[in-house]
Amino acid sequence: MFLIERYIVGQTQRLVLTIVGFLIFIFASYSAQRYLTEAANGTLALEVVMSVVFYKVLIALEMLLPVGLYVSVGIALGQLYNDSEMTAMFATGASPAKIYKAVLWLAVPLGILVTVLSMYGRPWAYAQIYKLQQQSQSELDVNHLVANKFNVNDDGRMVLASQINDGTSRLTDALIYTASDSKTSLYRAQVVQVTNPSPKTPSVELKAGTSYTLDHNGSADNEQIYKNLSLHLKPLLQGLNIKRKAESARALLRSHDSADKAELQWRQSRGISTILMALMAISLSRTKPRQGRFATLLPLTVLFIVIFYGGNVCRTLVANGAIPVMPGMWLVPLLMLIGVLLLVARDFSLLQKFSR
Repeated sequence: MFLIERYIVGQTQRLVLTIVGFLIFIFASYSAQRYLTEAANGTLALEVVMSVVFYKVLIALEMLLPVGLYVSVGIALGQLYNDSEMTAMFATGASPAKIYKAVLWLAVPLGILVTVLSMYGRPWAYAQIYKLQQQSQSELDVNHLVANKFNVNDDGRMVLASQINDGTSRLTDALIYTASDSKTSLYRAQVVQVTNPSPKTPSVELKAGTSYTLDHNGSADNEQIYKNLSLHLKPLLQGLNIKRKAESARALLRSHDSADKAELQWRQSRGISTILMALMAISLSRTKPRQGRFATLLPLTVLFIVIFYGGNVCRTLVANGAIPVMPGMWLVPLLMLIGVLLLVARDFSLLQKFSR
């Protein structure tokens, strides 16, 4: 690597580390606050919060790393233009190729890392999160329940108890509420003994209480007074979108569902998009002398918003079958590549040569 390339890489690399580190800190803080709130509300076990935050940060890296590189390239090169260092480089005979080569020294390895994270790290992290949440959000796992509080899980099931004994998995003066499309059930018991806390096969033994069943069709309402009642509750199930995010790339490749194809293409295109975004930032980094090192932030922000929302909209359209699977999600990187080629042509004055 020559002097100019090494100098640009050094300036950009420091900014990448700073910006990505700051973004990770902000995202981790936000995620921790969110899941600590769920733990305080009794819908998530406190001991799994830090694990969930770690997995969330791992998932977010496929976005944080490209953003960090993209902004760093724009700011670093913008500073060189602002200090007239870029003018001095060109005056010594340096060509724009040296700038593109320096950026590619960072963008290619980072793009490969983002691809690996998106293809393998992201689905693995999602699978771990859903496993932890499903285990923790079973309303029969008394370790995370809070006494004298409505403990509600994602399925809308609710447990209320005046006393909770973690050691014996027993609830005193308890109320259990469950609902489905056809009926709503309410169970009141002096004692509830958890016999199976598993989210897949949850069951309890209710003692000395009353149950009420409300038929939504209005024909089979029921009230029952009991001394002992065994209750098997509906297991927690993962939604299709949840399963898709945690699915392996091989399984998505075998699937014929358009939503699975969109998910796979999203993962495959992350690394290429990272490199293309960094290359586009080179041209957007140009500023006039003394214009300010952050003058490039507005066009950089606008372009990022267009790319980000364009990718999300394209993925939704592919999943819904509104646009064909091919080019599908590759439409956005293809448009980015055309934009990069036009910007490179401008930088190398090819358009002027062809127009003569």
